[in-house]
Amino acid sequence: MRSLFSMRSLLIAALIVIAGCAQHRAPSRYAYGDAGDYYTSEKLQTVTGEQIERGQPRRVLDGVGWVLGIPSKIVLWDRRVDNHAVSPETEAAIAEYLAVNDLTSVKVRLNQYAPGDEWRRLRANTAVAPGWRYTLGALDWLGETIFPGRLFGGDHYSPYTNTMNIYSDVPAIGLHEAGHAKDWAQRKYKGTYAAVYLLPGAPLWHEAMASRDALAYVQANGSPEEQQEAYRLLYPAYGTYVGSAIGDVVPGAGILPYAGAVVTGHIVGRVRGQFLPTETPNSDAPASSADSQ
Repeated sequence: MRSLFSMRSLLIAALIVIAGCAQHRAPSRYAYGDAGDYYTSEKLQTVTGEQIERGQPRRVLDGVGWVLGIPSKIVLWDRRVDNHAVSPETEAAIAEYLAVNDLTSVKVRLNQYAPGDEWRRLRANTAVAPGWRYTLGALDWLGETIFPGRLFGGDHYSPYTNTMNIYSDVPAIGLHEAGHAKDWAQRKYKGTYAAVYLLPGAPLWHEAMASRDALAYVQANGSPEEQQEAYRLLYPAYGTYVGSAIGDVVPGAGILPYAGAVVTGHIVGRVRGQFLPTETPNSDAPASSADSQ
């Protein structure tokens, strides 16, 4: 009976991954963001300053972080995940995405630990209601302060401070986190949207939205190799959320659904990456800051 239950959970995980991946199909043309469509904070814009900052290299600290990131490297099968050494190429990919999508108040921290500045950003982000900022937002800030990603890794976006924290040298992962920033920028009730993320199964929606935007962006602007890499990494990454969601709602499911969801993501992502249509990059792309100079 337990074996039958495990196989059923595995099948459910695979089906959810496939269904979720179908939602990742890029639209015919990429929809670039515009500041006029966003709900932002002028006060946060003022304190943002330099949009992308990089932490100082610390050989021992980053070495420990690399080791702690081995499980993530295995799950996504890429040694660049949580390697705490973000290249200029990955930084440039993120900067370009933010520029063409008019996301000017987003802060990007590349392997950086800055709890003091993050607290200032939390206070300044009036686009999120105070009730959410000083409860869930404060808890989010405290967790990052005590268990810093600079050591433990885990690329993520914080809607409470409008900050991207990047520890992996993978452009597709950076674009996924930027996709979260774009998604949240369009939400009027950001705190509520963030709170919903904590409900069992709800992250599947948020993560699908971010991955879909990242994949569409790469398909419109990236090379075939960049497109294949995005599919190869973002699909199994989505599988991790599927596996976790099943674990949340089906006690005792074990690791099988999680593993099955990740493996399914790897298979579907690689297959889809090999059969991507050849399209001309989106001619409606706005000029980047570099192009306008």
